[in-house]
Amino acid sequence: MAMVLAILSFLSISSFTVSFGQLDDYEWPGPEYSVVGDPGMRNSNLRLAIDSWNYCNKVGHEAPKMGSPAAADCFDVHPKTFSVHHRVTEADNRLSVGKPFPSSFRGQDLSHLNDPDLYAVQKELYLGSKCEVHGNDLRFISDYYQFWMITLRNGNLDTHAGLCPSKGRKVGPFEHSEDGFSCYGKGCMNQPLMFHNYTSLQTVGKEKFLRGSFFGTYDLDVDFGKGVTRNISYYSVSWEKKFGEDKSWVFHHFLRTSDKYPSLKLILKSDTAGGKFGYGTRGMTKDLTISPDFEVIFTLNVLKGGGANSQFNLLEMRSCWRNDGLRCEGNSRIDVNRYFRMILSSNTTALCSPTNLKACPPYHITRGGSPPIYRNDTANFPYEAYHSYCAPSNAGHLQELYQLCDPYSNPMPQEIIKILPHPVWESYGFPKKQGDGWIGDSRKWKLKAGQLAFTLPFYQDAGTVPIDRSWDSIGVGTEVFMNPDQVVEWTISDFDILMHPRPHD
Repeated sequence: MAMVLAILSFLSISSFTVSFGQLDDYEWPGPEYSVVGDPGMRNSNLRLAIDSWNYCNKVGHEAPKMGSPAAADCFDVHPKTFSVHHRVTEADNRLSVGKPFPSSFRGQDLSHLNDPDLYAVQKELYLGSKCEVHGNDLRFISDYYQFWMITLRNGNLDTHAGLCPSKGRKVGPFEHSEDGFSCYGKGCMNQPLMFHNYTSLQTVGKEKFLRGSFFGTYDLDVDFGKGVTRNISYYSVSWEKKFGEDKSWVFHHFLRTSDKYPSLKLILKSDTAGGKFGYGTRGMTKDLTISPDFEVIFTLNVLKGGGANSQFNLLEMRSCWRNDGLRCEGNSRIDVNRYFRMILSSNTTALCSPTNLKACPPYHITRGGSPPIYRNDTANFPYEAYHSYCAPSNAGHLQELYQLCDPYSNPMPQEIIKILPHPVWESYGFPKKQGDGWIGDSRKWKLKAGQLAFTLPFYQDAGTVPIDRSWDSIGVGTEVFMNPDQVVEWTISDFDILMHPRPHD
């Protein structure tokens, strides 16, 4: 049986490849099944981890006495005694650069022992080995999973520190006079203090709950004994599940910025279990999520929005492929990270406009697929549907009027498409207007994210065959840009990714 979805066209427009598909009559090709290890977040034996990165997605330097910035809370509840058996110890979570991993960890690479960035990758692999759950389902590429991933990011950039590469190349300290970077001085790119209330079974009245949390601050001199005061950065993620019920865990997120740390990010994700671009990583997704054949489901309740410069991502998806259409291979100069983000925040307005075409993608693809609507078509291009677009710095054939993505915020070149609530996305299950799903409008979302991501105008070189877009990280969370003393608060539950397999020819 021929696959239902056929690519209709490959065009060479201004020396780059345009591809688009017919989606208006598209039906899912087969019975759906979950590709996450814990479908709907219902498993009482929780698998959860947290990591933290600086502005350029590296460690740089560990926070004092905190160890490498990764930790896990993975446990099994004994079916008879109802005791909680933790797989990861405090000693595991405090492992720090220079300290070898236990000999039982077969993935250890001693050459990475004294490099904070590479050690953090090794630590994630080690924690994953402690949390890993295996099955026997032959449908999946990786018939195992490790954990849901919470990721923190410090948005300060110290241009004098020389910690961040530019366009995949190492650069030294430099002066930077443009606006857009926050840094109070030496040490501003630090990792946070990270504390952990390990999950335990707690009794409240006649009911029992499983509860735990991660929390901390970027202010290294804070005294929590005096309470959490204003103008102190703070984050927490707590989780709760009523014991014995077949319902989802509820993950409660809280993020506060401060004068010293006005740019912070907090997101909960399902990453691939078998590794991503360039290095091995661990996660909850057991199979490739390939566009257009998957949906993303979750319940989101936004409680506080974080002010004018908070971009709350209803969905953030990441992939990696080269401009020639081949998959990434760990080369930071030719690999390109690709990001798609839907910004839910009600007060975020589009930078893309008829008078600012460089902030717009080159074209828009309708659900019908043909023909593409180009950004200079002021009568038909949906400018308000796109917040912004930036192109990869190593693209060789960009249309005139373009802006390159920030070269420092990623170890390799990147491409980012940000969209906003708009009627053109409604048929994919995304919000059609600002305010939908925002504060006071809790919703269970069922997003045809694979279909939408299939139509987005990511760059490829002319004459190359468009790659099958598989996404290695899918998450929900917020990013606050240069806005101190702001609070973002929300809960997530019921997260799942459903795949609809294509029948074989």
